[in-house]
Amino acid sequence: MSHNHIHKHQVQGKNLLYSILLNVVITVAQIVGGILSGSLALISDALHNFSDVLSLIISYVAHKLSRRKASLEQTFGLKRAELIAAFVNAFSLIILAFYLIYEAISRFFHPHDIEPNLVIWLAALGIAVNGFSVLLLKKDADHNLNMKSAYLHLLTDMLASVAVLVGGILMYYYQIYWIDSVLTLIIAIYLIVVGIDLLLKSTKMLMLFTPEEINVKDIVRAVNQIKGVKKLHHIHLWHLNEEELHLEAHLDCSEDIKLSEFNDLLYKIEVVLFKKFHINHVNIQPEFQKEDPKEIIVQD
Repeated sequence: MSHNHIHKHQVQGKNLLYSILLNVVITVAQIVGGILSGSLALISDALHNFSDVLSLIISYVAHKLSRRKASLEQTFGLKRAELIAAFVNAFSLIILAFYLIYEAISRFFHPHDIEPNLVIWLAALGIAVNGFSVLLLKKDADHNLNMKSAYLHLLTDMLASVAVLVGGILMYYYQIYWIDSVLTLIIAIYLIVVGIDLLLKSTKMLMLFTPEEINVKDIVRAVNQIKGVKKLHHIHLWHLNEEELHLEAHLDCSEDIKLSEFNDLLYKIEVVLFKKFHINHVNIQPEFQKEDPKEIIVQD
C-alpha cells in the first residue's frame, strides 16, 4: 500500500475551545434575556447557541480522537471520529430546526408581550460573539468536514442573531411583534437546508461512497494506459477521512513478470493515481491470467 500524502492545512483544535467558552457565555445571557423580554426568537437563538456548545464539544473530542495513533486493536486509529461528529452535528441542526418551527407556529396563535430593548442588546452581543467564533473556525472549515459542521452551527447562529436584531428594531419602532415568529421560521428553514447538505456529505463518507468528484472509469483508463497493465478491475474507492483517499483493486498484468518488476509497475501506477486523482493510499493485488471476474466493480 502506498502512502503518498497530500500536504494539507493543519486544523487547530484550540480555536474550538475558544468558541466553546464564548458560546457558553452568550447562551446563558440569551436564555435569561429571552425569559425576561418574552422573545421567542431570542430564546430560539439561545437554544441554537446551546446546541452550538454541544456540537463544538463533540467536534473538539472527535478532533482529538482522530489524532490518535493506530494500534493492533485499531489499525486505522480513530480517524473516522470526525466524520461521525459531523453526522451527529448535522442531525442535531435538523432536529433543532423542526422544534423551532413548532414553537414559532404556536406563538402565532398565542402571542406574548416582548421587551424589544433587551432583545436588541442581546442580539447585538450574539452577533459579536458568534461572528468572532466564525472567524476563528473559517480557515479550518474549508479543509475539514467536522470543523465545517461546527462552523455552520456558529454561522447560522450569527445569522439568527442578525435576524433577531432586525426583529427587535421593528418591534421597538413599529410594534410589529409577529415578526419574532416569522424570523424564527426563516432561521429554522435555513438550518434545515444547511443541515441536510452536511448530513448527506458525512453519510456518503461513512457509507464509503465513491467521491463525487472522481469518475472510476477515468481511473481505469488512466491506469490501463501504463505499459505492462492489461486491466485494472475489482475496484473499491473510498475516503477513510477527508485527508486519506484509498483505492483497492486487482491488476491484471499483460505479462508474467517478476515481483521486482511489479514493484516498478506499481510505483508508476501510484504516481498516476496520486497526481491525477489525489489518491494517497493504494492497495493493488497483482494477477496474470487468473480466472476471476474482470468487471470494474465486483460485489465481494
